[in-house]
Amino acid sequence: MIAAPTEPLWVESLRRMSDEELITLVLNPRGKTSALGARLLERFGGLAGLARAGPAALAQVHGIGEARVIRILSALELGQRVHVGVAHREVVHGAEDVAQMMAPRLGGLDHEQMWVVSLDGAGCLRGMREVARGGRHGLVVTAREIMTLAVADAASAIVLVHNHPSGRVDPSPEDITMTQAVAEAAEVVGIPLLDHVIVAAGGAWASLLEEGYLDREAVAEAGALGAQNHTRGATRRSLRPEARANDGRGR
Repeated sequence: MIAAPTEPLWVESLRRMSDEELITLVLNPRGKTSALGARLLERFGGLAGLARAGPAALAQVHGIGEARVIRILSALELGQRVHVGVAHREVVHGAEDVAQMMAPRLGGLDHEQMWVVSLDGAGCLRGMREVARGGRHGLVVTAREIMTLAVADAASAIVLVHNHPSGRVDPSPEDITMTQAVAEAAEVVGIPLLDHVIVAAGGAWASLLEEGYLDREAVAEAGALGAQNHTRGATRRSLRPEARANDGRGR
């Protein structure tokens, strides 16, 4: 009888390592920069803060050069891709699926980012691209920029996703105007906009389709995602009651 192969001892060691020790390995596999790993976690308030930090902020830390910035960002990006990897093989059924997929990437950011989620004809994820980023209170993006990415992905349909750093997911007047402009451009190009999902920290999300700012019947005719949303009926969200009670449209 052949014995089953066993994992190397260092695999178990990795599982037992602290965040500081794992960052040390990312920065230097020989493990000679433990103080630097601790300094990074302290500077950015743990792994969540480190994930939100951009290259400019990381480069300001003493001892972090361009090569180490690239290592850190590469490791974080791999983690994000693992989270959404399963979605690449599954049908995206509705706004809730999009929110669950993108909230870990965008929900905790202290600035706004807009992403284009491209779907194929079967409603499966084809690609995700950041199209714009701004400050805490908004960003600027054109319908042309969004549709250029959709065409580049050979998308059959798209969903827009962006975050509100304030934690409130009610769409602002600017969100609504931009969404409707993109919907018109998407109709001309022949790559329909199925929804625009807003996410925030804590799992909160909102769908402009379900809020009534997109034509539900037109979206249902355009693709699988729209049809799924249409048949599900009631709005599905994890929006906190206190957030919904706030009448402000601020971000």
